Amino acid sequence: MSRTAARTKARAAARLAAVQALYQHEMEGTVLPALLHEFHHHRLGAEIEEAQYAEADVDFFDDLVTGTHARQGEIDRLIEAKLSTGWTLERLDKPMKAILRAGCYELLAREDVPVGAAISSYVDVAHAFYQKREAGFVNGLLDNIAKDVRG
Repeated sequence: MSRTAARTKARAAARLAAVQALYQHEMEGTVLPALLHEFHHHRLGAEIEEAQYAEADVDFFDDLVTGTHARQGEIDRLIEAKLSTGWTLERLDKPMKAILRAGCYELLAREDVPVGAAISSYVDVAHAFYQKREAGFVNGLLDNIAKDVRG
């Protein structure tokens, strides 16, 4: 596997794990240091229920989780501004909120990641949880946010 392909795979694993961690944080209120420790030592690259998790870019994972958490208020306002009339963030289920929050954070803070790559990656993450319609929603919403934050 080429170095670029390995990095792409490690970042994809980091994004999926970050969404899972953000979801867990919202569901259980696990404090971030404990949550990061759990993922570092028991999830990233581990075998769970006979499924081998891909090795993740740990620094990228940490940035996605801590950055999303630190900027959650700003991120939530950006997401809510793009929701259809009558919709609020609270109406979205928790996995969808985690996907949108992480994707929005990456668009805001990770200018080293091209817009198309970030959006496509979170559409892929959405496919792990949802059907085609919801993945399309992720694509459209993140694309609209990208136009505002990246120009």
